[in-house]
Amino acid sequence: MRGSLHHVELRVRNLEAVIPSWQWLLVGLGYREFQSWSDGISWKLGDTYIVLERSPHPIDHDRRKAGLSHLAFHAGSRQDVDDVWRNAPEHGWARLYEDRHPWAGGEPDSTSPGHYAAFLENDERFKVEVVASVPG
Repeated sequence: MRGSLHHVELRVRNLEAVIPSWQWLLVGLGYREFQSWSDGISWKLGDTYIVLERSPHPIDHDRRKAGLSHLAFHAGSRQDVDDVWRNAPEHGWARLYEDRHPWAGGEPDSTSPGHYAAFLENDERFKVEVVASVPG
């Protein structure tokens, strides 16, 4: 428990616009809605929760500047990653690195099984990585 992640809070420009994409992703990964208030919402899995909150200073987020680059989630199997990849665009997530998918994080070789993952970005330029964490 010590040192594990407690929560992540993301400030967004347009809360109402981004809730559906995050809801789809997080519920699909096993999170459940935890709290909701006029300026925010959270989802919880185990002891960890993720918060979306309306920013009091609604400037654009740029994951390539100093600050948060992305969140990476254990997805389960490769099939689970493939399901997220296939369905993400209809839920507000653009596919990143399509030319290297699913090995954009590293191809398998003689020393490594590779890094099987889907990389996605939403309209507010928040990036997520969904990683195959179990065989199959």
